[in-house]
Amino acid sequence: VMTFVGPPEEMVEAAFRAIAKAAELIDLDQHVGEHPRIGASDVVPFVPIRGVSMQECVALARRLGERVGRELQIPVYLYEEAATRPERVNLENIRRGQYEALKQEIAAHSEREPDFGPRRVGPAGATVIGARQPLVAFNIYLTSDDVSIADKIAKAVRNSSGGLRFVKALGLSVEGRAQVSMNLTNFHKTPLARVVEMVRREAERYGVGIQHSELVGLIPQDALVEAARWYLQLDQFEPEQILEQRLAAAQAANPAGEAGGDSFLEALAAGTPAPGGGSAAAYAGAAGAALVAMVARLTIGKKKYAAVEAQMQAVLTRAEALRAILQEAVALDAAAFEAVMAAYRLPKDTPEQQAGRSRAIETTMLAAADAPLKVAGMAVEVMELASQVIALGNLNAISDGASGAAMARAALAGSGLNVRINVNSLENPQSSEALVAALESLEQRATELEAAIRQELQARAKLVLA
Repeated sequence: VMTFVGPPEEMVEAAFRAIAKAAELIDLDQHVGEHPRIGASDVVPFVPIRGVSMQECVALARRLGERVGRELQIPVYLYEEAATRPERVNLENIRRGQYEALKQEIAAHSEREPDFGPRRVGPAGATVIGARQPLVAFNIYLTSDDVSIADKIAKAVRNSSGGLRFVKALGLSVEGRAQVSMNLTNFHKTPLARVVEMVRREAERYGVGIQHSELVGLIPQDALVEAARWYLQLDQFEPEQILEQRLAAAQAANPAGEAGGDSFLEALAAGTPAPGGGSAAAYAGAAGAALVAMVARLTIGKKKYAAVEAQMQAVLTRAEALRAILQEAVALDAAAFEAVMAAYRLPKDTPEQQAGRSRAIETTMLAAADAPLKVAGMAVEVMELASQVIALGNLNAISDGASGAAMARAALAGSGLNVRINVNSLENPQSSEALVAALESLEQRATELEAAIRQELQARAKLVLA
């Protein structure tokens, strides 16, 4: 199970690449296991978290499904909110008979016809793609190896056989222990604690108990908070009493207090070695990406620029992703430098300590050189996006696009200096040469982009540039 979070366009691309890689590596004709499946990439749900609607997730699911069917020739079935047939809303209906049955039935039975892709399956099987609310995948292990007990408990708990609403369950044998494997499809209406207690009561009928439980993938914080409220009997509890939530609310009300705001500039001016030039370079790159995003937004929705709206949407998505990563890099660069300082403080009294210290310095110094190199690569990408908004975007904001390019160029210069100073401390010349060669390639690309941006500015804005 993999869970990844990000902007919609990037999620579609990431999911497509994951499906393609799984199809390359996994042969279902050779695969056996306890859990039902019909494909190497068995199920791919889009889940709205923030700033995106369920309908948008449905559109993303259908777009991904069409591409997987067309380019990878993998049959695709749409499920949950994206389902095209009522009987395909529930995943278990699509998985009926698993890969082995689907292989025999897909061409012969009309109800098995996929929504996208061919009516045949290869060794990668089929993929189920859809959109749904957050799901909690939760397993309970029993103090028994008798899987028939897990089967009986699963039957009592699951909704389809008269149990709890919004619970899907089956009994499995996992590493010699009976397991009740469950999916909670709406933890607000059927809370986690209620499920655990019902499993506990049913287990007692058969003289067994709960050995331990596990999460598969991620869980919404509210699900755990509700479980804590129930078990601790915190009847007067309010979410604002959680320290981290109160801090997040305070930071949202005062963005300047976050890293990258006024406090970052204060830290940068302090008499400490970190944060330093590498963090400042990442901050400049993030500012450049923000300006590019601004120009893209000022272009999208304007009738005059309707012909380039799709390109501006793509630019906006990538610019915002880069801005987020570069903001994180502000802190990561400082952390990389602090790791180097920690390595230099390691003891060196014995030959063994000296050898360990040397290895630690080399490892952390390599990471400290790699961190600004990543910033340099993103800075050049920001320049490429800036060149697009300068060439195609809203003419009234063209100088903002150029300012974004200038900020990105400054980010490249600052991060480049940090790469070069850090590689001087590396013992391995091959590592040093590879890092410097990668940096020089980025600098050459930046020079080319600067020339192209200058030409566009002179052509579109009639600017006289020195």
